[in-house]
Amino acid sequence: MLLHVQLLSGGKRNNDGVVVFNACMQRHCAIKSFVTAALLASALLPAAASAKLMEMGAMPEALRGSCPGVPTDDESCQSVTKSTAYQAKVGPDRELYQAPADGRIVAWTAALGNPLKSQVAFYEKTYGGGAQAAIVVLDVGEKLSRTVVAKGPVTNLNPYFGQAVQFPLTTTLPIKKGQYIALTVPTWAPVMQIGLGADTSWRSSRAASGCLDFTVQFALLGAKSNALFRCLYKGVRLTYSATFIPNATATTASK
Repeated sequence: MLLHVQLLSGGKRNNDGVVVFNACMQRHCAIKSFVTAALLASALLPAAASAKLMEMGAMPEALRGSCPGVPTDDESCQSVTKSTAYQAKVGPDRELYQAPADGRIVAWTAALGNPLKSQVAFYEKTYGGGAQAAIVVLDVGEKLSRTVVAKGPVTNLNPYFGQAVQFPLTTTLPIKKGQYIALTVPTWAPVMQIGLGADTSWRSSRAASGCLDFTVQFALLGAKSNALFRCLYKGVRLTYSATFIPNATATTASK
């Protein structure tokens, strides 16, 4: 059986819908600079020119999605499919993907795996086409309820496999303190670093009864903007980040 997407051989699920991963990943290459986002921010947000850019979910330079994996066969290529997903925790840090203040998202970055042609063909046939993703902002509700309050355009990822690529946003996204940045994946996206400790985890918009229903569409698309993010997946980091600039604040001149 081909165990693709979020599940590897050795993965286990308990009654809380938690999937635990015990695999490993080979990491390589480097991430492109964030100069483009800085220029975009200064052009679109002149009032906030003195504010400092920061990367929510900043990634190590060598980070990439797991594809093609070792050994290089279809079972070793892991991707997110048909869901909206956000990183809940990286080690002890629970706030890497939450806005530290009110501000705007001016760009986002995906550190993509480099799937083999056979893996690409499988994913495209099974999940409805080429790799795609969009950056979105999730508001926080009770009992793991999350609502999309801002979203970027869906971006085709196939041309950038094997690279860490930054996508500037023509229209920046407002975000409030404590809100999450997330990825909406209508088809599939090779953005999973696997083989990490159980203290690293992410959540998806899948129904609690369908945490392993990888082919069912659970992404928050169109008018569908709210879901309970009860499916928790351990041992994996999603390889995305977002460039954030805080809102400008007035300062009082000293007398």
